[in-house]
Amino acid sequence: MANPCNPLLAPAVILGLALGTALPAIAQETAAPDAATTESGTNATGEGTGSAATGTETAGDAGAQGETAVPGTDLNLGVEVGGAMPTAENAKPGQTYLVKSFDDWQQRCVRTELGADPCHLYQLLKDENGNPVAELSVFNMPEGSKGKAVAGATLMAPLETLLTAGLQLAVDSNKPLAYPFTVCTPVGCVARLGFTASELAMLKKGNAARITIVPYVAPDQPVVLNASLKGFTAGYDAMAAANAEADKAAAAAAAKAEGAAAEKAKTGEEAPAP
Repeated sequence: MANPCNPLLAPAVILGLALGTALPAIAQETAAPDAATTESGTNATGEGTGSAATGTETAGDAGAQGETAVPGTDLNLGVEVGGAMPTAENAKPGQTYLVKSFDDWQQRCVRTELGADPCHLYQLLKDENGNPVAELSVFNMPEGSKGKAVAGATLMAPLETLLTAGLQLAVDSNKPLAYPFTVCTPVGCVARLGFTASELAMLKKGNAARITIVPYVAPDQPVVLNASLKGFTAGYDAMAAANAEADKAAAAAAAKAEGAAAEKAKTGEEAPAP
């Protein structure tokens, strides 16, 4: 099966990540690894909940489009590339901002107007030469989620990745698990991983997670990326606590909107959009 991703782009591109939202449909079917080895890789998406993973900031995420647009034209004055990531103090709605670093992990959140923001853990993965290759975002599943997964992750790999080979993840010397890639966007190819309670515990106790992907142009030369687990436990617990508050805020907002709609219905007036 031919790989539909563009083989002309360098594999060391720092990829923009937009997780927790619907991805553009530049999707392709991939041969999923054996179900016995990937059961935990197909349970979690985290979409549509306060605990969904969200990604790194790209120029489109900068939240400054309204400020840089020229009124009455289709011109845009642009935004600074490579500037500092917004903080909790200056982030605008829709922007991803840095909350705190936990050794090799960052807690990042997306600003909402609910007073509590959904968060994820983030780590940029590099090859043995220090070149940025992929991005890993980890998130907890909200309370009451169905399925075996209690946490999930999204890996954004380069467009030159051999999709049919999937990826493998192993914590320290433990046996690796195989996961399929699910979709490609213009900036990279995505694998969605689900972790059971025992696998999450393994991540919290581990030293490093070894992630293996296969280049499309060199299928006999797999690339091994080491994700440090230093700071993972503290970062995960802080992120999960923040997401619990975000879920409560989202539920309260939904209940308020539903109550307003019911009240308007009694008087025959159309309820305002939430």
